[in-house]
Amino acid sequence: MEKIIIVGGVAGGMSAATRLRRLKEEAEIIIFEKGPYVSFANCGLPYYVSGEISERDKLLVQTPEALYDRFRLDVRPEHEVLSINPEEKTVTAAHHGKQITESYDKLILSPGAKAFIPPVEGLDEAENVYTLRNVPDLDKIMNRIDQVDPKEAVVVGAGFIGIEMAENLKYRGIDVTIIEKAPHVLPPLDEEMAVFVQNELKDKGVKVITSQSAVAFKEKGRIIVLEDGTEFKTDLTIMSVGVKPESSLAEQAGIKLGLRGGILVDDTYQTSVEDIYAVGDAIVVKNQISQEDALISLASPANRQGRQVADNIAGISRENKGSIGTAIVRAFDMTAASTGLNERQLRQAGKDVAAVHTLSKDHAGYYPGATDITLKVIFDPVSGTLYGAQAVGVKGVDKRIDVIATAIKGGLTIFDLPELEFTYAPPFGSAKDPVNMAGYAALNIIEGLSDSIQWHELNRELEKGAVLLDVRTESELEAGRFPNALNIPLNDLRDRMDELDKEQEYIISCRSGQRSYIGERLLKQSGFKVKNLDGAYALYQAVRPEELEYV
Repeated sequence: MEKIIIVGGVAGGMSAATRLRRLKEEAEIIIFEKGPYVSFANCGLPYYVSGEISERDKLLVQTPEALYDRFRLDVRPEHEVLSINPEEKTVTAAHHGKQITESYDKLILSPGAKAFIPPVEGLDEAENVYTLRNVPDLDKIMNRIDQVDPKEAVVVGAGFIGIEMAENLKYRGIDVTIIEKAPHVLPPLDEEMAVFVQNELKDKGVKVITSQSAVAFKEKGRIIVLEDGTEFKTDLTIMSVGVKPESSLAEQAGIKLGLRGGILVDDTYQTSVEDIYAVGDAIVVKNQISQEDALISLASPANRQGRQVADNIAGISRENKGSIGTAIVRAFDMTAASTGLNERQLRQAGKDVAAVHTLSKDHAGYYPGATDITLKVIFDPVSGTLYGAQAVGVKGVDKRIDVIATAIKGGLTIFDLPELEFTYAPPFGSAKDPVNMAGYAALNIIEGLSDSIQWHELNRELEKGAVLLDVRTESELEAGRFPNALNIPLNDLRDRMDELDKEQEYIISCRSGQRSYIGERLLKQSGFKVKNLDGAYALYQAVRPEELEYV
């Protein structure tokens, strides 16, 4: 009888185990899980903090007993694997002080990732600092909340989990401060997209401190010291500055490691040691867009990898194609999602890229309840290859990023986005979906119908002598305007072109970029030199409100 041992449960390990059973009924399958729970909803943990998920048991997806009854899996929680002997093909595990050794024919490592804890002065003595990776972590946080009834909490790190923790602590009525080393929250997003989330956090009463890190803890963690010397009190601190692969067991077994200690695997998930495979947050994957090594700690890829490694072990060929890192987060009333690479990463890699920002409604604007979606799509300006996308809005964000993620995975390009067909009825969408509109805008750039500049290029263009032409209506200007801009409403532009100089270069803007594109086409066909401000006033106001004038 073939014997397969899996180290680690949750997404990757349990997906592998259950798929193996469906393919190999006679195999002996043993799962060693270091913690007390082999299958839990780790992505749901922050929502238990606020009570949005009210029952702790809802976080426990499967029990060892249920897994045995249905799949005849030998699940062993609280069994920490101490060592692997590849020559003898055995693993040794500890359980309540006793050691046991089991042989294997195939071994799957799914140890996951652990919270990265930077070396911070005083952290070892802190009594109120926690991480959140599993249910025992959650229990410690909830016990702290129950015992001290914290009034002030700090979240160090404004990634996806950090944002979720800040939101849910705030929902409990706790004053929350977020500290982020990067210049803005949600570093996977570009600055102008992350600012919408940052503004939402501030609007909901969360204090946001960027470009700073915690350098010391004092008074057993009750005082945090920042780089600039600022000190403030905290009753509860959540460290959420990232994760690193839990690869020490693999390293001890002589398995080759790669990027930041991640486990190296081939396209069948086999490690450098025969008959040992690895999946999940601990492995190095290929970013499918850049083909560079990457660590992508997300549930969806881990589940897929678990299923695929099981197929390979069972003789069904499945290729490890890599991942593109599609993710989403809610911050109070705002949702932010991304897929692929951001503009910053692409430019740092030396890629020639173009980007479009569109502002559309999540469904037909005339139907009640329509809300804005700001969508950014990044692409190759010649081939139209899709590199990535980001979106922010109240609702409908997930649908658009999922569509573009699918397009990237399927090898579609910017030229295909206008061709995508979406279900349409007024409560659900628009006849021209935001994804279609982004495709049209990108086509205009690639085909030379529009020349655009980005928000961060505006001041440089103005300093070089360009004039900003705002084609919004006078009533719109009352809510805010560009200083020193020339204003001619779009509907008046044909009749007032004699006020413009054909020797002068103009940057044209409206609220979203749609009317300014119409104005750009009108002026260009009349012999004027015009560039469109991509994202227009709405985007610029979000990123640089201090540079605008308000009545």
